[in-house]
Amino acid sequence: MPKSKPLVIVAGVAVAAALLGVVSYTATKPASPGASGSSAVAEVSADPSAGVYAELEAYARRDASDKLAAGRADAPVVLIEYADFKCGYCGKFARDTEPVLMKKYVENGTLRIEWRNFPIFGEESEAVARASWAAGQQGRFWQFHKAAYAEGAKEKGFGKDRLAALAAEAGVPDAARFAKDTDGTAAREAVRADQEQGYSLGATSTPSFLVNGRPIAGAQPLETFTEAIEAAAEAAEEKGKGKSPEAGHGTAKPGAGQ
Repeated sequence: MPKSKPLVIVAGVAVAAALLGVVSYTATKPASPGASGSSAVAEVSADPSAGVYAELEAYARRDASDKLAAGRADAPVVLIEYADFKCGYCGKFARDTEPVLMKKYVENGTLRIEWRNFPIFGEESEAVARASWAAGQQGRFWQFHKAAYAEGAKEKGFGKDRLAALAAEAGVPDAARFAKDTDGTAAREAVRADQEQGYSLGATSTPSFLVNGRPIAGAQPLETFTEAIEAAAEAAEEKGKGKSPEAGHGTAKPGAGQ
């Protein structure tokens, strides 16, 4: 019934919030001496529907014009990433895991990655989040993302001069427009919208993810993501069986940044 639908959605979000709240600290806390990467491993069931909240799939925008996304808008699986450029574990995911997912799943049309700016470490986090959005307006988000997450990049800080240098490294063509967009209202509103979505899911640390409605917290090992993506792709294939070609998402073009 229509009146009960909001309660169902709230319940689903509450469950996801509880999950992210429970594991977000242990998944991103500093590792013990000599250890590397995340200290907690998320379990992904072989059952494609286990741990998945269908109502959370609606958080995927699937907007072919989204400049902070990579992959087909009609890809069967969408990974939403909530991250901060000052987060060390986000950088580890960006350097070690994301490129593998891009090559293995984005390039063949299985996966779409949608970025959400989720700055939680103060003014510089906010500034670099806006700068990433500004770079995206000139089609250079993923290049900026790579430069900002390079080994040792966050230790140099994200002051105004540093942001300009990162934009140049990323090949942003119009420096004046980049500076104006970074400090503009549109960038602030875009970042705020991403933050609000993340907080609504109960994300309290970075990185946090949704894979077709399955919450995953922390820079988990590659296998956690590949298992979640493949389970989601299997579930999407099963769901699509028996549908006519006209029932699909149409011919949306791949998102920007591939």
